[in-house]
Amino acid sequence: MKIEELSALEVSFNQLIETLLLKTVEGEHFTVKLSSERSQFTRFNHAKVRQTGCVADGCIELTLMKNQRSSFRLFPFTGNWEVDWQIGYKALQELREELPLLPIDPYLVLPSGNNTSREVHPGKLLTAEAVVPTVLELVAELDFTGIYAGGVVVKGYGDSSGQKHWFATDSFTLDYSLFTTSEQAVKGTFAGSDWDAAAYIAKISEAKQQLEMLSRPAKELPRGHYKTYFAPAAVADLLMMLSWGAVSEADIQQGNSALAALWRQEKQLSPAFNLKENFQRGLVPRFNELGEMAAPELSVIENGLLVNTLVNSRTAKEYQKVANGANASETLRAPEISPGNLAFEQILPSLDTGLYVSNLHYLNWSDRPTGRITGMTRYACFWVEKGEIIAPIENLRFDESLYRFWGENLINLTNFQEFIPEVGTYDGRQLGGSLVPGILVEDFTYTL
Repeated sequence: MKIEELSALEVSFNQLIETLLLKTVEGEHFTVKLSSERSQFTRFNHAKVRQTGCVADGCIELTLMKNQRSSFRLFPFTGNWEVDWQIGYKALQELREELPLLPIDPYLVLPSGNNTSREVHPGKLLTAEAVVPTVLELVAELDFTGIYAGGVVVKGYGDSSGQKHWFATDSFTLDYSLFTTSEQAVKGTFAGSDWDAAAYIAKISEAKQQLEMLSRPAKELPRGHYKTYFAPAAVADLLMMLSWGAVSEADIQQGNSALAALWRQEKQLSPAFNLKENFQRGLVPRFNELGEMAAPELSVIENGLLVNTLVNSRTAKEYQKVANGANASETLRAPEISPGNLAFEQILPSLDTGLYVSNLHYLNWSDRPTGRITGMTRYACFWVEKGEIIAPIENLRFDESLYRFWGENLINLTNFQEFIPEVGTYDGRQLGGSLVPGILVEDFTYTL
């Protein structure tokens, strides 16, 4: 389904909100959240189609609040008013019966305000018939594995205070791997709203070059400290750790944040490191679970200093702070790390001797109060000598503090950024991703 064909779904969603406004009684408050998609999924294995099909899905989350209590129901949303309203009204009645049985929530935030928005972002996606020949044309002779997901994703919101939001976007992601005969792999992602044939050719060409280098005998390195270049995909993995107990104001207040020392101004990161939330790219909705709108841009770390945390209204109420439109989990939704001045052709010469790390996995906090992250290298990581790739490496585990690799040991950031998309499809296609450069780091710690 094309994005312009969703008007009937929007009309039905608005009708649901208006009817709920009529059916609620004094003292009741509600929020209605819609997640819907019309997507094509095609799975590849050994450069052949293993599974393909189209999905039309929609889900409503109705939350009812009264007397400082709240509960919610999830139910399918088809766009057929007669069907949807019967299910929705039953959910409303069930919630009314359930609420008196629940404990009081002292920090419950009721919907308020009069925010409204409507964003529709049409794209130029591959037609369903064109996906397979277009994707496989460049990799037909290779062991290519991956999944293409593309189509329209819709997010909607309405509540008892009159707020209403509608967000629809065309988007696609291609999450793929190329394998050698020895089962070494090059991992890549390609995403956007407009299919760019030249950009896809460049991506696959780079992957083929790395695949050729992976055929060399692997080099086993002893544990130690190595100068390291992290490609954008690896930087995105490190960045997303900040959403897990770092940039959240609640975590700061509860003493759980990895950025607590930065918040107390006991430490700082490199003046070259800048992080912000940037909603201006239109990849994710600006509104949160209460219909509140985040600013188009919000600086989080500026010149190495923490200037803002992510604060939702519940945290603001509990700790007497000012909310800034953060979501319920106070996680990054549209993160962007500013570029530096390291040109692509200077990456290997500037690295000279050390590690070229394309991807990471199994990341976790090893010591959150000190910002220490552990994880492993994965997929197309190489040993470099005198600015030349010598050999792939055996996987290494690392354990290092963000105060070092984004702080005193940060040498430079690339002068280009890459968009690393969210590729999850559990409960629906995830939106957004990270816009990040590559980074060059001195003395990075590998433990085994």
